[in-house]
Amino acid sequence: MASGISRRALLVGGGAAAALPITGLVKGAVVNDRASATAENPAVEPFDGVHQAGIATRPQAHAVFLGLDLKPGSDREAIVRLMRLLTDDARRLTQGRPALADTEPELATDPARLTVTFGFGPGLFKAAKVDSPVAPLPSFTVDKLEKRWSGGDLLVQICADDPITVAHALRMTVKDARSFAGIRWTQRGFRRRAGVGGTGETQRNLMGQLDGTVNPADLDRAVWIGQGPEGMRGGTTVVLRRIRMNLETWDAADRPAREFTIGRRLDTGAPLTGRAEHDEPDFARLNRLGFPVIPEYAHIRRARVDDPGQRILRRPYNYDDGLTADGTSDSGLLFASYQADIDRQFVPVQRRLAEGDLLNEWITPIGSAVFAVPPGCAADGWVGDRLLG
Repeated sequence: MASGISRRALLVGGGAAAALPITGLVKGAVVNDRASATAENPAVEPFDGVHQAGIATRPQAHAVFLGLDLKPGSDREAIVRLMRLLTDDARRLTQGRPALADTEPELATDPARLTVTFGFGPGLFKAAKVDSPVAPLPSFTVDKLEKRWSGGDLLVQICADDPITVAHALRMTVKDARSFAGIRWTQRGFRRRAGVGGTGETQRNLMGQLDGTVNPADLDRAVWIGQGPEGMRGGTTVVLRRIRMNLETWDAADRPAREFTIGRRLDTGAPLTGRAEHDEPDFARLNRLGFPVIPEYAHIRRARVDDPGQRILRRPYNYDDGLTADGTSDSGLLFASYQADIDRQFVPVQRRLAEGDLLNEWITPIGSAVFAVPPGCAADGWVGDRLLG
């Protein structure tokens, strides 16, 4: 190992190891490699910065969301050691360099636009004895949440354009977190690679709909936290919802019924009152019978937020876990919503959807988790250092 310090010592070396800033040991190498790789290799996404990557980053084709629970008795010192270690892994892997003690270093040479994004759940803040900026969501009438897909102390979101890159980063993360935390859930997702389908960056979900048309343009207002605790400024929050789709009954609905439900045309994504995906819907327009062209309970009407500064940033991924015992699809959406304030932005929209969205006939939320996403870090720092350091 080039650093001269064993990974075992970093994991279990107690207070002495905790005092060693892992990133400081390789600071010069990280900065130099990052600068050259970013300039020469478009497959490299910068890791260090004001914000964590993997949020405003152009979405990659593959993702895995890892939920971890801290081991009983974990304190702030243990969490700091964990985040120093995982930050070092992420910084190296995203720049095309193997992690310390990487037993498959060849798998790290093509980062494929890898990003690794960390989120802190309420349980982590409680263990660290720090006030939590996030709390579990209120219950919604449409929810049928399963514990195996909900909650968690620490989120690790791993995204890349190559599934092998994602798998390798996940394995390194789990190996190095094992002394500090246990696995709560792993959720894998996918989407079409950029440029496929002729619809720009808007992906299609497994129901055939363009998903993510209305995203905020001004992330400083809608996504990044600019006020409040200093340790969260430049960060954000994320809600991860696992939404199961009933594709068999959706198949039975004809195309007009599907478009009536969504309020958009399936082929172009245009609102029923427009011609192109990003045309503004005309909710006041009536048909020849005097009824709204876009129904009162259409999905786009219920999800509508007029103030751009209150909109959420949608970064969804599809999931497909094969077939159930009776031969039906176990498929749906991993809906990742980023916003500056969950209570002000996400909750009101979700309440409206729960109260009356035609799409509820075909979808069911079965998993839910919330996390505070700390800001990015400097080249000699670690994610969460301003919150916990």
